[in-house]
Amino acid sequence: MTITDVNTAFAAEKTAQLDAARSREAAFQARIDRGEIRLVGGNQYEVLTGWDRGERFTVGRNDRGQISEIIAAHGLDSRADGTIALYASSPAWHGLGQIIPGGTDDIDKVLNLGGLDFAVTTVPAVYQWGGELREHPDQFHTVRTDTGAPLGIVGRRYQPIQNRAGFVFLQELVGRYDVIWESAGVIKGGRRVFIAIRLPDTVRVDADGINDLIVPYVAVINDHTGGGTFQCVVTPWRPVCANTERFAVRDAVSRWAVRHTAGATSQIKEARRTLDLSVEYFETYAAEETALARTDIAVSDFHQVIADLWPLDDDATDTKRTNFAARLGAIDAEFRTEAERVGRTAYAAERAITGYLDHVAPRRPGKTMTEEIARATAALEGADDDLKTRAHKRLMLLTRS
Repeated sequence: MTITDVNTAFAAEKTAQLDAARSREAAFQARIDRGEIRLVGGNQYEVLTGWDRGERFTVGRNDRGQISEIIAAHGLDSRADGTIALYASSPAWHGLGQIIPGGTDDIDKVLNLGGLDFAVTTVPAVYQWGGELREHPDQFHTVRTDTGAPLGIVGRRYQPIQNRAGFVFLQELVGRYDVIWESAGVIKGGRRVFIAIRLPDTVRVDADGINDLIVPYVAVINDHTGGGTFQCVVTPWRPVCANTERFAVRDAVSRWAVRHTAGATSQIKEARRTLDLSVEYFETYAAEETALARTDIAVSDFHQVIADLWPLDDDATDTKRTNFAARLGAIDAEFRTEAERVGRTAYAAERAITGYLDHVAPRRPGKTMTEEIARATAALEGADDDLKTRAHKRLMLLTRS
């Protein structure tokens, strides 16, 4: 017969809980000290390194101020029945949404389960003046036809690209390559929606060395606010939440976009032609990235690449020299982080430059923008695509030297 002293057991249990809490606090603080995460306000933190770089999460604390839970925000909407507006072919990191193991090739089922089966229309913008409602002749609101929820303010030329009409062109790729719909979901009340398929072939960067695996997806993001575009991106990310949707755009290796205007739906046929090249594109991309991964780079050569991308004139002002030094220091820090994982190579150099542009480079926010929104907008619109391409071509020259 075993006799349990409940007091001793209780004390032991609480001691273990306190030890675990202290351990969690210490580990969390260590990540801050190493520069892996940073506080952005309140109890919200941002990840600064790794594949989830840029993701934000909230830390819950108990009455003693100790960490009680870590909550990663998925940012997804709810459907009419209260379930999360997400379809996925396999469970997402947050464990939410409607999952069909192995996926489906039925677009109607995907749109329904993902909550994308709604239409968008425009209605006149009105305002009150002198006790009466007046109509603005050149402004309209985009609204959901199922709920009447407002999505954005647009001009006279705006014409919604409906979700089904915009996404159905991918059905041809689903049939041709015998692939399935990977994910679909709704963000910000329907202001943004996404859908994705996986391309059939997986490619590897430097299979005999760092062995970075690239699983290519085609993700389509439709923006109904009037401030964004309908765009297709070829990306290594499968969007299953607000963060991964943003990562899919951020890390796109190819993109195509069209604005919501008359004739836009017919222009989407051009995206089909472009995306037909995606599989071959990824094979070429992997070969070039492998060459970079197998090319060692000296710090002096890396600094010369940076100088070529951001030239500094001999008569540059002190301010420009200070800015150049700050940029060089920031990119060097990114390079050290990447070099620890993949070695001091041209591949690490390219990732460092890309990381700097996506996450560190100063952005001038507009009157209604925060710097964070300005940065996200730059990624969305591919503002740095030309610079990233020049960096890639410049580093590729080192593989042939």
